[in-house]
Amino acid sequence: QEQMVESGGGLVQPGGSLRLSCACSGFRFDDYSIGWFLQAPGKTREAVVCISSDDRLAYYVDAVKDRFSIWVDAAKNTIGLHMKELKADDTAVYNCAAARSCPLMQYEQTFWGQGTQVTVSA
Repeated sequence: QEQMVESGGGLVQPGGSLRLSCACSGFRFDDYSIGWFLQAPGKTREAVVCISSDDRLAYYVDAVKDRFSIWVDAAKNTIGLHMKELKADDTAVYNCAAARSCPLMQYEQTFWGQGTQVTVSA
């Protein structure tokens, strides 16, 4: 079966950094748009970044584009998210996901992980 498993979340001080990882299995993620979305308590899901299946470019939301970066390790079938200059507003559950296209990353994922909690607090 298709599976995505996140790891790397935790508690970090404002201004700090985290590295999230997502181990994928059961599907070829090269066939999908791959990325991350988040959900803060009481709020709707928001896309973070998506690598398009069409042009293989990474698309970031404005709030993170200068601070977060997505990476892909094809040999290990793993994707990740480097997060720096973290802010309290970044606090959320972060999920890796595969979708048919990047516009669906936020709303209609094909596969996704269980999520990993990121808490930014002094």
